Formats: sequence, C-alpha cells, structure tokens
Amino acid sequence: MDLADREQRRSRAEGMLEGLAARGVEVVATTFVDNSGIARVKSVPLRRLPQLASWGAGFSTSFDRFRFDDWIAGSGQGTEPVGDLRIVPDLDRVVPLAAQPGWAWAPGERYLQSGEPHPQCSRLLLARLTEALAAQAITARCAVEIEWVVSDGAGEEFRPGFVGSGYGMSRLIAGSDYCRDVVTSLEHEGIEVEQFHPEYAPGQLEVAVSSESPVAAADTSVLVRSTIRAVGARHGLRTSFSPKVDVSGVGNGGHAHLSLWRDGLNLMSGGDRRCGLTAEGESFAAGVLQRLPALLAVGCPSPASYLRLVPSHWAGDYACWGLENREAALRMVTGSEGSAPWAANLEVKCVDLLANPYLLFAGLMAAGLAGLEDHSELPDPVDVDPAALGEETLAERGIERLPTDLGTALEAFRADEVLTRAFGPDLVASIVAVRASEIELFAESSDEEIADALRWVH
Repeated sequence: MDLADREQRRSRAEGMLEGLAARGVEVVATTFVDNSGIARVKSVPLRRLPQLASWGAGFSTSFDRFRFDDWIAGSGQGTEPVGDLRIVPDLDRVVPLAAQPGWAWAPGERYLQSGEPHPQCSRLLLARLTEALAAQAITARCAVEIEWVVSDGAGEEFRPGFVGSGYGMSRLIAGSDYCRDVVTSLEHEGIEVEQFHPEYAPGQLEVAVSSESPVAAADTSVLVRSTIRAVGARHGLRTSFSPKVDVSGVGNGGHAHLSLWRDGLNLMSGGDRRCGLTAEGESFAAGVLQRLPALLAVGCPSPASYLRLVPSHWAGDYACWGLENREAALRMVTGSEGSAPWAANLEVKCVDLLANPYLLFAGLMAAGLAGLEDHSELPDPVDVDPAALGEETLAERGIERLPTDLGTALEAFRADEVLTRAFGPDLVASIVAVRASEIELFAESSDEEIADALRWVH
C-alpha cells in the first residue's frame, strides 16, 4: 500500500460520509478475527473514516497469539509487546448495523507499518488462495450455516430462552418477535437470508444465507453472528455459538458450504463422476477429505469442539463422504431433481463456529487446490451412518474417525505440508502456540468445565 493507494482510499471514504450520515451512522467499527476465532475491533467517529481507510488504526502484533480468554501465548522471547500493525477497513463492505443504531461495520485487513500486507492476516491469506483458484479459471461460492442458542438464565447459567420442540412451530411462536428481528436485521444489512428455523437442541436456532465468494462469505459469517448477538442483547437474551453449550446436548455446528464454478457452470454438477461431480469437482473434494484431520486444527480449534464431534449426532465425525449423508464429514448436496445445476455443493459438517472463518475457508481452498493439482479421486461414498458399519467394516473400507482431541488434530496440522506451506511459517507458529496453550489450560479439566469456560465467549 503506497501513498497513491492511501489517497485513493481517503478520497473514496470522504465520498461515503454523507450517505452514511444520512443513514444515521455516527461511529464505524472495523474487525479482524484472531486465531482463537474472536472478532477484535477498533472503531472511530464517522468523520474519521477517511483517516481510518487510508492509514488504518493501530493493533499490537501480539493479537496473533491471543487465546480465547485474552491470555497471550508468547514465544518465550519477550517480543510480544514490541511492534505495531495497522487495521484498514474494506470500504466495499461498510454496512450500517440494523441492531446497533448509529453504528456501521466493515471487515478489516492488517498491514505492516511499511504498508506491506501482514503475513498473518487471515483475510488477506484467503484472498490470495482465492486468486490461486481463479488462476485456473475457477471461482468458489461459499456460505456458513449459523447455529446458536439463546438463554434467559441469570449470570452464567444457561436456560433456554424459548421452549418448544426442535424444528417446531411452538418454539418459533415463543420467540416470534426475536426471530423476526434477527431475520429483518440481517436483510436490512444486505444479507440474503435463505431460511431460518428452530434447531434440535433446547433454545437452538439456525439461519442459512446465500453463497458468496470465499472472502465475502467469511465476512458475512462475522456480520451474521455480531447481528444475532446484538439482537439478543436488545431482547435481554444471551447468545452462545459454542459447540457445546450443554455437555448433554448436541451442540452448535458451523457447517461450511462450497461449490466451484467455471463460465457459469457448477463443477459440482453435470459431470460423469459419482453424484454428478465433474472431475475437477471430485478432485477438489478429495483434497479436502484427505486433509480433514489437519483441517480440524482450524475448523475445530478448541477442546470444546471435540465434545461435539461424537458419533450419531450429525456432527460428521468420520472422515468420509456421502450423498445427502448427514453423518459423513463431507455431505454431497444435490437438491431436488432438476436443481443440481445451481444447488449442488459440498457441505463440510465437522467444523464449528469457534473457527476463524477466514482461516477455515483458507484451509479448504489450500486442500482443494492440492487435490486439483494431484487429480485426486474420492473413495467410495458412504450411504449409512458410519457408526453403524462396525469397526471391522470401517477398517476394511479405510474409514477412520476424525481426531477426537485437539492435540491429535494439531499434530496432523503441523505435519501437513500443503496447509503449513499455504499459511506460512509465522501464522503456523501462532496457530500452534495458541492451540498448545489451550490444550495445556484444559489438560486437567472435566467436560463440564470446558463447556462452562467457552459457553459465552464466541
């Protein structure tokens, strides 16, 4: 980013001030997501947006090693307090916030003080990997399903905010005003809501949004969660996106959907491979499947994540794929007959909302690109709950459980040359340090203590 770039950004931001003020905006917040999945923020009065857009706001380099509880997983060299970065908002995505009157939000990117990209900025990483896919004339369309629970309990207590059956109209009626406000707030922010419904667990809800480019989908995931939390606060409700709000419950997932396109054609449909996949669609999916154990280090980044990854809970805890199989880690979705050309996509079911969505999609892009390069092929699909096959059949078919703890996933990540090369040594070192610190923190904790510690953080 040179002086000409900065001046262009300033000029553009100045041209936005009047329109934003007319929409009631008084303060602008910009965020990045750290390696623990926490959205960290800086904000300025609206009049300062041109300065923010051109020169950014300061952020310590230490935030790359922040744990979920704000502990810094240091390198041992004492360098964490030294140095500074600048967070710069993406002006293409400035959004007045419907549930926070007077506020607007934009996703940010982090740069060195020299103006060079920060090598650990996950949004810039995802953009680079998306460009690598575009070099093959392929674009990706992505989305994240958002599941959460609402509570009206006192203090740290979880008590379902709305009663009623899973997927039931009774729960929707109980939370009618809140649910309406969630949907309308998202729509007012320019987010295309495809569906909304009560989910399985007590007090649990889910919203699905339209697919976008990988970077835009990650941005939307951050915005959707912030909006849901803000709507809940206005209704006196507490929000949790944790994969295990209650140890005895099914937990919240954050399923990632992905499809590949070339010249307006969906590469997940219309091919001569199984389930209608094209050769490129299959190779991309095979690359993801092959690296799922390592990908869990970014897609299931907390010990709490592995409380959710249990058999026969629709969590996708076996490394396999299948057509419309909700127990497979990769579910091939084709939709109703006749809709596959636009609806077919790959759903990654084993990941949750503690993940940094930029890191998650970056990992999926890197794994898929490796699959494309190697012309990888998928194994036979699984058409039943894998847990029903029995250990002998699973072994014969080479179907393995995904890692059942963060330590195992982290070792797979460290050993995966594709992911570590794509992420770069500095980012890998920070991810490993944060994960190792969290493993140490909870080494002697019970499942209940882990769930309690993460319940209200994300």
